[in-house]
Amino acid sequence: MTAPASQPESPPPKPGTLASHSAFIAFVDRLGSHPVRLLDYIGGVARLLWQTGAWLFRSLILRQVRFGRFALYSQMVRVGVRSISVIGLVSFCIGLILALQMAPPLEEFGQIDQVATIIAIAVVRELGPLISAIVLTGFAGASIAAELGTMVVGEEIEALEAHALNPVRFLVVPRVLATTISLVFLCVMAEIIAIGGGWWLGVNLLDIPHGVYKSNTLDILEPVDFFTGLFKAGVFGAIIGAIACYNGLHVTGGASGVGRATTNTVVHCIEAIIYTDLLFTGVFYVIGWT
Repeated sequence: MTAPASQPESPPPKPGTLASHSAFIAFVDRLGSHPVRLLDYIGGVARLLWQTGAWLFRSLILRQVRFGRFALYSQMVRVGVRSISVIGLVSFCIGLILALQMAPPLEEFGQIDQVATIIAIAVVRELGPLISAIVLTGFAGASIAAELGTMVVGEEIEALEAHALNPVRFLVVPRVLATTISLVFLCVMAEIIAIGGGWWLGVNLLDIPHGVYKSNTLDILEPVDFFTGLFKAGVFGAIIGAIACYNGLHVTGGASGVGRATTNTVVHCIEAIIYTDLLFTGVFYVIGWT
């Protein structure tokens, strides 16, 4: 039996033909779909934040709209209190790393005591809120997304809506508020521990006098430094809570969808935190707060 003759390959579409136009349209569609999805995602998170703020405002001025304080307290314990040990350890190590990295170049110029100045500025303005937010993202953001995603898969969200209970009011508001408040306090703790770590190493290993280290730290810091750091921490906390809740409430695809939402939450939160930090740093630089 003779083998069937191979079919001749179809020639590539010539420029100007219908096939080439379809390929170009498909390419443009794929190219333009990414920014459209990004804008849709940002708009969805912003809308969720707006609804959260609206429900929180209603609970403060309307007696019939009760605010679940117990849910807030339980979320603050789960999100904030259980993160203290991790953030404290990371912050202490950051203080040690900064002191060890800055000591050799400063010692060449006879300015070893300026280690305290660098650590104080870096930690209070940037590293305190930034490191706390990134650690909280992995510790609590992924947990919130997985929890809400599991509720979506188990049709618990639909059950709430069937009973005329708004998921944003009962699920999102306590979590977003808990991440915001907790991160502010965690940021203060992280700054104190990081500066304390730098002080311990500077006094005991670098032979910087305690009085000199203390005076350099207090002299360089101003109230605006604490304000900018805590403001960033509050915004970062709201971003973490909103992104985690949004990804969790929009889970599709069963258990695998919960895993994707958890992973996306960590990635999206870190990206959003970095971009927001860059934006705030630029704004503070322009208005002279740096």
